Amino acid sequence: MTNFALATTTKIGIVGAGAMGAGIAQIAAAAGHTVRLLDNREGAAAQAIEGIKAQFIKMSAKGKMTPDAAQAASARLLPACAVAELADTGLVIEAIVENLDVKRKLFLELEGLCGSECIFATNTSSISVTSIAAVLAHPKRLVGMHFFNPAPLMALVEIISGLATDPQLANALFDTAKAWGKTPVYAKSTPGFIVNRVARPYYSEGLRLLTEGAGDCATLDAIMREAGGFRMGPFELMDMIGHDVNFAVTCSVWNAFFNDSRFRPSLIQQELVDAGFLGKKTQRGFYDYAPDAVRPAPQTASACVAPSDIKIFGSSIAATNLAERLKSAGVAFQNSSANDDRIAQISDVVFFETDGRSATQRAHDTGIHKLVLTDIALDYSKSTRMAIAVAHQADEKTKEAATGLFQAAGYTVSVLNDVPGMVVMRTVAMLANEAADAVNQGVCDAAGADVAMRLGVNYPRGPLAWADEIGVVTINTVLSNLAQFYGEDRYRISPLIQQAVYAGRTIHD
Repeated sequence: MTNFALATTTKIGIVGAGAMGAGIAQIAAAAGHTVRLLDNREGAAAQAIEGIKAQFIKMSAKGKMTPDAAQAASARLLPACAVAELADTGLVIEAIVENLDVKRKLFLELEGLCGSECIFATNTSSISVTSIAAVLAHPKRLVGMHFFNPAPLMALVEIISGLATDPQLANALFDTAKAWGKTPVYAKSTPGFIVNRVARPYYSEGLRLLTEGAGDCATLDAIMREAGGFRMGPFELMDMIGHDVNFAVTCSVWNAFFNDSRFRPSLIQQELVDAGFLGKKTQRGFYDYAPDAVRPAPQTASACVAPSDIKIFGSSIAATNLAERLKSAGVAFQNSSANDDRIAQISDVVFFETDGRSATQRAHDTGIHKLVLTDIALDYSKSTRMAIAVAHQADEKTKEAATGLFQAAGYTVSVLNDVPGMVVMRTVAMLANEAADAVNQGVCDAAGADVAMRLGVNYPRGPLAWADEIGVVTINTVLSNLAQFYGEDRYRISPLIQQAVYAGRTIHD
């Protein structure tokens, strides 16, 4: 297979010596390229280069580079004082302010200086590559090359083609990113590209659950970490990113998609931004980060008596793992069968895994008043927390019996206020739905969507691979029930998921 990676003899120009620009410069220099770093702030490029050299020294001390390699890479870093000093480069990557007019002005100037073979790349995270390139005499030479912060550590690079981008140049930057030790994925220039588009439901569904009173921030975060397997819950993650930044990206994607309800911003987050409660950087967001602040604990059910007369039904992942955990804990149960999809039963208390209906609606639909719903988990055998919801028709003893069952299986239990779709299932279904729409619209392929979300935002599993494991029929059912309950276009089902259901195949088939 032909490799189109730029030779290490190709000089690289980087405009912008902030965190992203400096990080990209470090990567390119370590890969063997001479790098000229330019910034319009006096002394910023030289200062950034000193910082990069210090990183190379640290890497050498840790055995990640030889001393000779560190010295050679440092020698390849050169500060530039003017755009004209980039005239002999073969690739210029801009990492400047997210402003369309400023980026266009830069590339117009570069087009008048650099040779016709020089490739232009933008590290934009949100602006249309097509729009940036539109003012150029040769828009085909502009490609999106979106690194993630911190660039030296994050593996993902989105290679984004605008409407006029030359596919051969996109291929060249794809292979160059691989040569630099990164994992590139192809994307089409649409709002948010892959990661910033597909990630929106992680925040928006968390905010929606908070708005509806499903639980507090600490509880919802704990469920997403301890059951969903995500490194951070949505609220602590938004606090870390900064609500000004996160809200701005959400608004940008929402506006770019002509106010599609799927991307609608949250009033809760707008209130935080208006108040100046931007998260960690202002010491207050969803959580209080003052030095003397006490982090709130997730709502956890008090200890309940382990029930007797436990029956486990069927061979679903949830039922099988519950049986294995009970067996490991020495808790007796019986295997049984039923003509519905219940996973467990204690006397007349019946357990189902969520299908997108609330426990209360499902109790109404089935006539089973003592009905309890369970959320899903990334890995039932390793998860430490289980979220449950109890139908409003049930009594307090139903909740106690349900709590006791899962505590006996070794789970910490969080009892949610009853909302459709629970927490993990609802969020994963919406992430998968958005990823499926991106694939269906030709933004990327299924493998690229999964890689992008695992490497770009550290999801424990690609959303489409996760959907295949849960089952596309189940995902389709969850989304359909959410759409029916809310009556909103927000939960419309991607054609790709529907077609997979009709064809009886997985999304990756």
